[in-house]
Amino acid sequence: MMMKGGVKPNVVTYNTLMDGYCLVNEVNKAKHVFNIIGKRRLTPDVQSYNIIINGFCKIKMVDEALSLFNEMHCRGISPNTVTYNCLIDGLCKSGRISSAWELVDEMHDNGQLANILTYNSLINALCKNHHVDKAIALIKKIKDQGIQPDMWTYSIIIDGLCKGGRLKNAQDVFQDLLVKGYCLNIWTYNIMINGLCKQGLFDEVEALLSKMEDNDIIPDAVTYEAIIRSLFYKDENEKAEKLLREMITRGLL
Repeated sequence: MMMKGGVKPNVVTYNTLMDGYCLVNEVNKAKHVFNIIGKRRLTPDVQSYNIIINGFCKIKMVDEALSLFNEMHCRGISPNTVTYNCLIDGLCKSGRISSAWELVDEMHDNGQLANILTYNSLINALCKNHHVDKAIALIKKIKDQGIQPDMWTYSIIIDGLCKGGRLKNAQDVFQDLLVKGYCLNIWTYNIMINGLCKQGLFDEVEALLSKMEDNDIIPDAVTYEAIIRSLFYKDENEKAEKLLREMITRGLL
């Protein structure tokens, strides 16, 4: 349409189009648009590469993303923190943690500062691989470097502790966040509730639900499903059915 009107699209136009395709996981269509940029005698910028690299990483096509990363170097386009973060996250989620750490070192060598998003990917990978203590040690290290953990960081740790059978440690971290005045989100509450449910600690679950309401956090479908599943497992059918009816009343089912 733009071409017919005599208006030539620029790199920003193509970037917007690629971003739209990637948001709906149509990464191959985004890559086609990326290829058009060169044919139109335009030069893709770092944002162009970031969009397509992130798109490939999200669908676990990390090697394709790395190929584009190498292409950036060949074309003299310097990757930025966003580029590195996308690749590090993709590598971590593909189980290639050593390669992710190599990119962290490369960031440092190239003067690109790693941020909390960079480290959250690594912390998450460590927890998923049952190295929660290493994840906790990494948090201490980055805090010493002046990088402050966010709610995502602490939620990852709480989840890792719960899944590692260290519920008491998870509760300690959770309570510490409340005491320090952190604004906990529904995701963090759901992680803690799920951990308590798996241990059959329903009195503590009820207390936590009450605390959620006090803090204006409304239970969602994930909250209810975790509790209902555990109640049925423990043959607490009446309580489970009551919550199921409540879930339907709230329009969550």
